[in-house]
Order: sequence, then C-alpha cells, then structure tokens
Amino acid sequence: MEKTEYRVIGVMSGTSLDGIDLVFTEISFKDQVDFSILASETFSYTPEWREKLSNAIKLDAPELTSLDSEYTDYLANVISEFITKYDIDLLDVVCSHGHTVKHRPRKGITLQIGNLPKLAKSLNIPVVCDFRVQDVELGGQGAPLVPIGDRLFFSEYKYCINLGGFANVSLEKEGQRIAYDLCPVNTVFNYFMNKMGKEYDEEGQLARSGKIHEDLLKDLNSLGFYKKEPPKSLGIEWVNSDVIPLIEKYDLEIPDILKTFAIHAATQIAANLDNDKHSDVLLTGGGAFNSFFIEQLRSKSACTFIIPEKQLIDFKEALIFALLGVLKLRDEVNVLSSVTGAKMDHSSGRVYEP
Repeated sequence: MEKTEYRVIGVMSGTSLDGIDLVFTEISFKDQVDFSILASETFSYTPEWREKLSNAIKLDAPELTSLDSEYTDYLANVISEFITKYDIDLLDVVCSHGHTVKHRPRKGITLQIGNLPKLAKSLNIPVVCDFRVQDVELGGQGAPLVPIGDRLFFSEYKYCINLGGFANVSLEKEGQRIAYDLCPVNTVFNYFMNKMGKEYDEEGQLARSGKIHEDLLKDLNSLGFYKKEPPKSLGIEWVNSDVIPLIEKYDLEIPDILKTFAIHAATQIAANLDNDKHSDVLLTGGGAFNSFFIEQLRSKSACTFIIPEKQLIDFKEALIFALLGVLKLRDEVNVLSSVTGAKMDHSSGRVYEP
C-alpha cells in the first residue's frame, strides 16, 4: 500500500540571516495534499555565524569547502537540539534547504552550503537537500522553489507573496503556476539597521519617522531588473553590487533610506498585482510584521492583503521545503519549469541515507 502520511522536519536559512527556521509537520497525501504544523522554532544565528555567512561570498574554493563542512556540523547540532526539545520521534525525513552563498543561474552557478552527506549520518535520519542545483543544470533560475507548495497548500489565494530577504510572488496564470522575485526587502532594511547595531526595524517605526528622498526613489524604480520579464530571480550579489551603492551615494540618514526603500518596494510589488479588491494576497515572511511597509503596500494596491497567524508567516518556507523533500521521496514533481524557466518539470534534490 502506498504511503500517504509523512512526519517531516523542514529546515530553511534565508538571505536575511535571521537564523535557521525549523518546522515539524505531518504531511498527508490522502484525499488532497494537506499539512499540520506540530512544532516550529527559529534558532537565531550568533554574531559569529552571521558574520561568517555574510562574508562567505568572498571566500575562495578551499575556504568555502571548509565552511560548508563546518556549517553542516552546525546545522546537524541545531536540528538535533530541535528534535530533543520537542521530543520528536518516528521521523521519515529531514528536508533542508541549506544556506545560499552564491546564486548566479545565468552562469550555471548556485551554491547552498550545509548539504553534505554527513548531515544524514550525524542525525541518523534520511535527508533530502540541495534542491536548486538540478534546476540550474536544466537551464532554470534555480528559484523560486516555493510555488509548488503555494499550488498544493494555498490554492485559495490569487497571489502568494513572501516578504523575506527578497519579495517574491506566486500565482496561477493560464493554467500554469508562475512565480518570480519582485524586489529586495529585508536584505536592504536589515543591512541599514545593522549599521545602527540593530537586527531589524521593529514594525517599521524608524522608516515611519523618515522622509522620502524623491531622487533616490526614482533611481531605485529605474533599476534594470524591474523591466525584465519573468521568470527572473535575485541574489544578494545584485543587492551588494547595484542597490546598496546606489543608496549610499546619496549619503542620507538611515530613517530616510528606510522610508524611501519601503515605498520603492511597495511600488514594485503593487505593479505586479491586478489591483482588484476581490484578489486575495497571502503575505508571509518577516516583512509581514513591518506595519509601515504593509501600510504602503495597501495604499498602492486595492487587492485584499491577508496576514495569517504568526506561525505560518514565520515558517511557510520551511514548511514548503518539507513538502519538496517528501515529493522527491515520492518521485513526484517538486519544481515547475513554468516558474524557473528550466527545460522541464522535475523532481529535484539529493537524498542521503544515514
């Protein structure tokens, strides 16, 4: 008899470097694909790990190999701590995204560290990981990967938007799921908050106190990425090379930067929606807690923006990577070519046995 119930841990580390998101979920394939979240937690990065990961892009190949090994050990310890803390047993699989260091799909490059075979051996549990590489090999962008989960778990929404390090959107169009990155969000907000010794702008209070800088806003809205047609994706390299220098050349106060960038990001997101009050938009990711930013979004679009309960905001991506891993185990499609631009739909990821 075919297996229909899975007990899974999903693991996600995002570009905003908040920490490692873990979710323990039961996924059912009985009548329809469904889930229940049984436990979840974010394990914040130490300042040392945040610095190591933010500097990883500058490392040479041997240094990256060493960091990959060290990060895999660290990840194994975090997952083990999560399992012990919530007394989790009878696990079928751990599904881990790893941490993205390089993402240059046009050059055929995508690298997520923490996806070594020793992760399964350390945990003594099967692991599915490294979900992006195969898609890039098939000519895809390697991102976004979450839309298959939007289709299977959240089909009642016209749009699913994640406001993480980057904003991305997922929707059905002409019978196909399409999805693509919209603009940076927390990668930029947190970069400037870190300069003030803070992790993030709570509820967007600092942005609210700033002034709009019209010339910067115009320059941001003129960036070439926004003129490209999807599928398209963003990486931290683009933020570091194109966005941060553009902002810093104006030498503004940080509240003014935050306010201007919030309006810029809201403008870019709204430009990709149909502006219909009957269109429901599911908002998840850390940016959903930024009240000022959400106000800007609502002021620029008539769509109905729905902010779910906190657990789903925080852990939707980890939940969907759990689903991606289970789909891989079932040898079912977990990456959509209509989303990534790959040659075909496929079942991506590497499976490691303990």
